[in-house]
Amino acid sequence: MAWVLFWLCLPITSFRYFPSGLGGGTLVRPLSLYPLLILLLLATLPRLWHRSLPKTVLTLLPFVIAVLMSAAVSFLLGIEPALGVSVGERVLRALITLAIGLSFYLTVAVIPTSSAELRSALRWMMVGFILAFLWGSLQTLYILHFDSRYFNLLNQIQKAFSLRKLFPTRISGATYEPNWFAEQINLLVIPWLLASLVNGRSLFPWHWRRISLEGFLLGWAVLLIAFTFSRAGYVNLAVLVLGALILLRLRQFNRRGFSPIKVAGRILFESALVLILFVGLTFAVGQKNEFFARIWTYWLNVQDTSFERFLYYIGFNARLTYSATAFNTFQAYPLLGVGPGNYAFFFEKMLPDQPLAPTPELLRIISPEEGRNRLITPKNLFLRILAENGLLGFGAFFVFLIAHLGSALYLWLSPHGEEQFWGTAALLGLIGLVVAAFSFDSFALPNMWVLLGLITAAANIGQTAASNHGELQGDP
Repeated sequence: MAWVLFWLCLPITSFRYFPSGLGGGTLVRPLSLYPLLILLLLATLPRLWHRSLPKTVLTLLPFVIAVLMSAAVSFLLGIEPALGVSVGERVLRALITLAIGLSFYLTVAVIPTSSAELRSALRWMMVGFILAFLWGSLQTLYILHFDSRYFNLLNQIQKAFSLRKLFPTRISGATYEPNWFAEQINLLVIPWLLASLVNGRSLFPWHWRRISLEGFLLGWAVLLIAFTFSRAGYVNLAVLVLGALILLRLRQFNRRGFSPIKVAGRILFESALVLILFVGLTFAVGQKNEFFARIWTYWLNVQDTSFERFLYYIGFNARLTYSATAFNTFQAYPLLGVGPGNYAFFFEKMLPDQPLAPTPELLRIISPEEGRNRLITPKNLFLRILAENGLLGFGAFFVFLIAHLGSALYLWLSPHGEEQFWGTAALLGLIGLVVAAFSFDSFALPNMWVLLGLITAAANIGQTAASNHGELQGDP
């Protein structure tokens, strides 16, 4: 039961009722952590003790060591407390969030021991997201035609389980904000749906003529991402669809023996069509969101058409400043960084030399009002690791991701259709993760860890099956 609840609860990532010891003071509060704690005691830890770990899991150990080293060294940097938070409190909170992420990863990676168990887990996850899709679809109605009574009703329901109320002009599903909803769809739903269509393998037995449940869910997911008005979500979705198209054509053309020139030409032509469709979708839904429409109205309404001014106009300059500050921090402390969670203490000191007046968000951070003293993060996973854990931490994490890329390629190149399905989803998931990493930086969000855990589990099951098959063939 805990295993099923774990997958069903994944879409809720800012659960209101959370003890302080489990991260109750943060915005990231995954509801699935409750069944995860049960699984850790009853399944994950016993299996870690009695079974050999998948080799991909072992590549995570150097990163954990690098994080602990940077945490220890940070106490020698003489960092002063900020906004009532000490270095010790900040480091402890960062280590707790990392431990939560590792728990998600290890649980998903080691509990499934067969292809049937893995597919069952994926089905339950899809059921959880179908419920989240239903909730998100109800939110689209007040965007199409706003009704204050309807919006207030849904808002009350949202606030009953989530930290944040709904947005009147965007949908956020069961998450804290629209970008989180788009990100979890792109990382935990889209890769598996695209892989199902590319490989012709369905997770569910339901079909109606040529329409599968995966095809229906894919269209539903695209529609919901459109109504999140998440720019990062749009870009990631377009990249995933293009990636799926390329993987599909590469496999088809390889089987039929087409020349590389013909393959490249066909891929370029179809990619252009996909991009045209996404531009049309972006323009269509932008009619319902004035801020989102700034992406193209800027070039029509503003006299100063410099790219720098464009970034200010669409509200992207603050993100660039966070990233530049993180990189400056890394340059000042390149080997081990400033310690997990300590980027916030160096933010004002490491800000790039630029005027802050055009960016009110930065002014609020430097001079916070009472009740608005939340410590800032880089909002970029790779740059956060560089700033807080240095080259050692970033290199170790990069090796960890490369190990999963190797697992994904192993599955994709397999002659077995089931493993090809997992390989396609794994490659698309990793592509989506790299894109999404430029807009999130929390280790407590389960999306990344669940994705990597599924890749590890699929590769480990495939390798175990191949080993057993080889042993049977070698028997006299």
